[in-house]
Amino acid sequence: MYTILIANNRTEKILREYIESRNDIKVKLDRLKMNPRGELDAHPLHGKLAGKWSCWLGSNLRIIYSINDVAKTIIIEAVGTHKIY
Repeated sequence: MYTILIANNRTEKILREYIESRNDIKVKLDRLKMNPRGELDAHPLHGKLAGKWSCWLGSNLRIIYSINDVAKTIIIEAVGTHKIY
């Protein structure tokens, strides 16, 4: 299982607000910890975001994250609508 880290305070605040307002987000993040490449329609990004991943947290909500397989961590770098790309 992977551990989720947040890249910065702004992203942490946004994610916390979503978790408080929607019960399903925590469950989806728990699923992501089990398989960061195969859950929630996860897919690798391209172009300037190459090396990072994105997945769906519901309705219009996405996260951008990177994966460190050695440390077993997922680093969430951005949360929001498709505008985060």
